[in-house]
Amino acid sequence: MFEVQDVRLDPASRRAWRDDREILLSRKEFDLVLALISKAGSVVTRDELMRDVWNATFWTSSKTIDVHLGWVRRKFGDDTRHPTLITTVRGQGLRFETTAPVNA
Repeated sequence: MFEVQDVRLDPASRRAWRDDREILLSRKEFDLVLALISKAGSVVTRDELMRDVWNATFWTSSKTIDVHLGWVRRKFGDDTRHPTLITTVRGQGLRFETTAPVNA
């Protein structure tokens, strides 16, 4: 079980919660969140995500990650313009934040 901020993710049952509310995720959405939350606080590169989540060693589309990330942010109620859970580190990748930013 991973618990970061107010998000819980159970890889064994493939279930996710924010606070006490269960979040229903597709298989790829769950895999994306798992790849990020399992390395919370660290940047995960797009190459790593394509390899680990999509089992691709080549870029099918640079939009694949962005589209799924948008769905995940909406489902978790993370503001897409000012996210506090999953942030984009320009030119590097994505990071699941261990704490919400102070100005959030």
